[in-house]
Amino acid sequence: METRPLGETGHDSSVLTFGSVALNFIDQEAADEMVEDAVQAGVNHFDVAPTYGDAELKLAPKLDEHRDEIFLGCKTQERTYYGAWGELQKSLDRLGVDKIDLYQFHAVTEYRELRAIQGEYDPELAQGDHDPGALQAFIEAKEEGLIDHIGLTSHGDPSLIRQAIHDVDELETVMFPFNYILEAKEGPEYDYRSVLELAEEEGLGTLCIKGFAKGPWPDDLPEDERPYNTWYEPYDTEEEIVECLRFALSHGMTSIPNAGDPDLVPTILEAAENYEPMSEAEQAELRERASDAESPVPARLD
Repeated sequence: METRPLGETGHDSSVLTFGSVALNFIDQEAADEMVEDAVQAGVNHFDVAPTYGDAELKLAPKLDEHRDEIFLGCKTQERTYYGAWGELQKSLDRLGVDKIDLYQFHAVTEYRELRAIQGEYDPELAQGDHDPGALQAFIEAKEEGLIDHIGLTSHGDPSLIRQAIHDVDELETVMFPFNYILEAKEGPEYDYRSVLELAEEEGLGTLCIKGFAKGPWPDDLPEDERPYNTWYEPYDTEEEIVECLRFALSHGMTSIPNAGDPDLVPTILEAAENYEPMSEAEQAELRERASDAESPVPARLD
């Protein structure tokens, strides 16, 4: 599988990142088999989070077996110093590792969160009269050798992500939405291309979420009746999955995590193994096809 430099981290990531949330929906035996299949296919970048059910625990056995082959990304939604330290320790324990390669501020969607991470006092987020912020915890964890690199993930608002890149000098990677539906839309709330361009200018690795997102689930479809365990309705045919992957990677994204449902992983894995760049004409055709589609990413500008 093709690999690409993950910014200036010194690591070359496979063009597919294994999104370990898929492990939450299967038993341990199936989880072991899925992780092994990914490693054997050449996937060397894995992403997990404590909010993904028991995914950390299910990843642990094969992670131990293949630790030297896996670049491990984990993340926290804690914004405070002590909260981030506590969750990092829990993840290290659940994953059975003494170090996480890439630790990320997870799902930063509001400017107040970004400010709290940097240590600006927020009475609703802080623990005590003054909290140094999660960034300080990350910096200290890096100094102690518990993490190697620092990143940020966000599911919305390109302007917020750009601000984070400008403000947080320690950032080495960013994970954000990118797909041809978003590229077909105009307006600042959809301008993730500018995030990609800024990240590349600053030497940051780029990870593409919602690359396989077709749109939001219908409001009248109960959660327990959805055919996939994903936060959005995914593209699910082989042709569609190949198109989504090729589109994102052809724009220079370092790596694209698979959709979260385990039933979609084998097709996505095969698409990544057979990746070929997409021509400008093919890209234009996809954008035209998606011109009237509903965005899979909620528009949010604070």
